[in-house]
Parts: sequence; structure tokens; C-alpha cells
Amino acid sequence: MSIFEELESEVRSYSRGWPVVFDRAQGSWLYDEDGKAYLDFFAGAGALNYGHNNPKLKAALIDYIQRDGVTHALDMFTVAKRDFLEAFQEKILKPRELDYKIVFPGPGGANAVEAALKLARKVTGKESVINFTNAFHGMTLGALSVTGNSMKRGGAGVPLVHATPMPYDRYFDGTIPDFLYFEKLLEDSGSGLNEPAAVIVEGVQGEGGINAARLAWLKGLSDLCESHGILLILDDVQMGCGRTGPFFSFEDAGIKPDIVCLSKSIGGYGLPMALTLIKPELDVWEPGEHNGTFRGISPAFVTATEAINLYWSDDELEKSTKAKGERIAAAFKDLVEAYPDANLVAKGRGLARGIEFANGDLAGAVCKQAFERGLLMETSGPDGEVMKLLPPLTLTDDELTQGLSIINDSIAAVLK
Repeated sequence: MSIFEELESEVRSYSRGWPVVFDRAQGSWLYDEDGKAYLDFFAGAGALNYGHNNPKLKAALIDYIQRDGVTHALDMFTVAKRDFLEAFQEKILKPRELDYKIVFPGPGGANAVEAALKLARKVTGKESVINFTNAFHGMTLGALSVTGNSMKRGGAGVPLVHATPMPYDRYFDGTIPDFLYFEKLLEDSGSGLNEPAAVIVEGVQGEGGINAARLAWLKGLSDLCESHGILLILDDVQMGCGRTGPFFSFEDAGIKPDIVCLSKSIGGYGLPMALTLIKPELDVWEPGEHNGTFRGISPAFVTATEAINLYWSDDELEKSTKAKGERIAAAFKDLVEAYPDANLVAKGRGLARGIEFANGDLAGAVCKQAFERGLLMETSGPDGEVMKLLPPLTLTDDELTQGLSIINDSIAAVLK
């Protein structure tokens, strides 16, 4: 591994926790160059909801490449883009009675967030955006301005302005009524709060520590935004594409955000792709006002279309994800009860799950033990105190059983 130490920047992170060289991947498994198998409960930080090298998505991609399909097209019209748009409209938007136009902002989630913030300010003529405690929206300057983590914000090197944080759901452990502070500031002419263009929120905070907002809280936030004429941006980059069960994390709350950010698993195969969904009346862009070289990656359109047709023509994946999530919730409840002195907290929704430990050292030690036993997990939360699970949605029941067994053994090794 000397070439990595010699040439790759110190900014690398995941390779520090998993110091092996990976070579192959299939389904829920990664294999290092020596052939050792690792059960993957990380799934590309949520970019591989349908598993590694999904065979049907791979076949569609290979067919497209072999026929010399267009690879790079900026925002030109292509057959691949048309097929994607038709599938997304028929299988995702129409069944949910959602009316959005689609911006292709660039290859990653931060691009989707930057486009959302930029458009909200253009539409409203206002500068300020409301974000939430422990939020994570990306590493570019606009996205960082609405991100909570102090270490990540510190990397900007310049002031991060025009954003005001508010408490996320249960930030005060239920001791303060929902939106009491936010609504008071909005209604008090002496509060000093700049009138916001938008509110940006995650349905479940992934990097922030698997903090799952209550559906009633999300509905209340939507109502508050509507009553005050504030645009609601829902960042579904990590929690969309079925991670919580439904395709969108906000569906069960019965809301329709003004802007939705998607990336990670929208491409289906782990290929770069991002979308910013906007209500039609917000589409006030001038041609070329927001662009980027890699916003038309046709191979990603191909695998995205195949994933939508394969997994979102019915509700089987949604039901399976919810059922597996409940299995994890029950197992985590047992773990919390098994270690009463450790003050563990089980968290999450669907197949975004976590256990909060007393500190980051304990959570990190559990993930290290899991790695040594052949399971990949990461930590999250402001101090890395949450053991975080994002397995592929397509994992089998046996793989889930195996992963939970490794987690049990890893926690026991640390806490006992």
C-alpha cells in the first residue's frame, strides 16, 4: 500500500478505518485483493442502494457501451436522457402526484444543493437560508454554509454567511415545543432574523448522527414555511431512492417540498449523477445560468432508468426495506437493554440505522471490531459517537442476520 501513502493526500478518510486494498464487489460484499470477503453495511455512503455490480443494471450498462451509446453530452438531448426522464415521470413522480421540473446540476450531491440554494435566492430575492443543527449538505462553500459540523465548516477558510441554524427535531429532547424558537423569531420584528429565502432540511440526518425527524415535525415545518412564504428545500441526497422505505424520505409525512435534492443512489450503479427537482413556477433560470461539464453522464442515465423500472414499478422494495429496518430496530432494542449502564440509544428509520454510544471512541472501537470480523460500518454524528448502518436495500435476510451477529459480537467485545 506504499503508493497510497506516498502519493495520495492526507485528506483521505475511509481507507484509514479499512486499511486493505479492495479489488472486487458484488451485491452486499466487497473483496480485498487477497480474496477476503467483507459484508458491506456502508454501501458507498448510500450510493449503492441496489448493491455492488447489480447484474441487471450491469447488463444494461454493458449493452449501452457496446453499442457506442453517447457517454458525455452536457445538457444535449440524448436517447438515454429521454428514457430516464420518461421513467422518472411515470414511475416516480406521477404515482406520488408530484409536479417537478428537473435540473441536472452536476455529478454530486453538493451540486444539487448549490443549485437549490442559488435558485431559492434568485426566485425570492432574499439571501438568508435557515438550516438545522447537525445538518450535512456537502463540502462546497454554499453547501458548507448550511452544514453544522464545525470541523467541516472550518475547512472553508472563509466566513460562511447568509445561513442561520435552528434546532432540529428533538434537539432539546422534547423539552421545548416544536418550532417555538423559529416561529418566534419569524414573527418578532425585533428578533434580528433576516427574512429567509428558504429552509433546507434532511428527513433523516445521516452524517449528523442518524437523527430521524418525526413525520409530524416534518409536516409542521412544511406548514410553517408555507404560512410564512418560505421555500422548503428537502435534501434527500443520502436518504432518498428508498433508503427509508418510500422512494423519498418525506413521503410518509404527506408533504411536497418546493425543491428536492437527489444524488448518490439515483444513478443506480454508483455512477455520478444528481438531480435538483423544482416546482414548475420556480423554473426562472436563464439558459446556461447554472451549468457544469458533467451534468449529462449518459451511462448513469441508463443504469438509473433500469433501477427505476426494476425496483419502482411496484412497492415490493419499499415493503422489504421497512421490514428489514424493523428487524434491525428490534435487534438494536435488545442491545440497548442488554447494556443498561452504557446508555446506548437506537436511532433511525428504514435501512438507515444507528446506535449512539457515550463517545466517539466507543463507536469507533465497535466499528474497528466489526471490520476485523468482516463487516464494514462507519461512524457519524458530531463526535463520531454513532455506529451507522447503510446496508444495500437488496441485502438478503441471511446477510442481515450475519451482519447483526457481527454487530452483537463487536459491541460485546468493546463493552464487556
